[in-house]
Amino acid sequence: MKLTVQGKSSAAKLEVSDQVFGAGFNETMVHQVVTAYLAKGRAGTKAQKNRSAARGGGAKPWRQKGTGRARAGTSRSPIWVGGGRAFAAKPRDFAQKVNRKMYRAAIRAMFSELLRQDRLVIIDKLKLKEPRTRDLVAILSDLKLDNVLILVEEYDLNLCLAARNLHWVDVLDLREMNPVSLIRYSNILATSGAIKALEEQLA
Repeated sequence: MKLTVQGKSSAAKLEVSDQVFGAGFNETMVHQVVTAYLAKGRAGTKAQKNRSAARGGGAKPWRQKGTGRARAGTSRSPIWVGGGRAFAAKPRDFAQKVNRKMYRAAIRAMFSELLRQDRLVIIDKLKLKEPRTRDLVAILSDLKLDNVLILVEEYDLNLCLAARNLHWVDVLDLREMNPVSLIRYSNILATSGAIKALEEQLA
């Protein structure tokens, strides 16, 4: 498969593997991987006190019989004000297990679908001499891109500084790439080096 590379005098072609960028789209698998990624990011630190953890309540509020009131063994019962929760929340881990093979297959499916929808744009190089936002905006305007995720092979300080003031632009290298970012933006702008490195990872 040959992909068109923007940013050159004549439209160049980049040879890529059909296995990586021509895979079918499995919506169920992609949904499972995205859900697992979001779940792993949850803190899971919510905690409440049950009746044994609530402070106080050591003495029986009143005697068992003869008062005309309902029987009560502790003032920290869940039905009392100031009592513990009946089914108290405890810290938990929301992480879901995703096999490496499934994760790579989902990423292949997502990039293949982006390519089919003409939402993946490949540029030869994306280098800024100075971290100027207006320079980056000019490049994206020439490519007619907005709401875009820029995918680079390695971390580029100038590029990150130029993009950090644009709420509709994000810059990630291959180590930071994740399935949620791929579906969050309307377009993906990737360098040729990033595409070739990604192909090696997903092959």
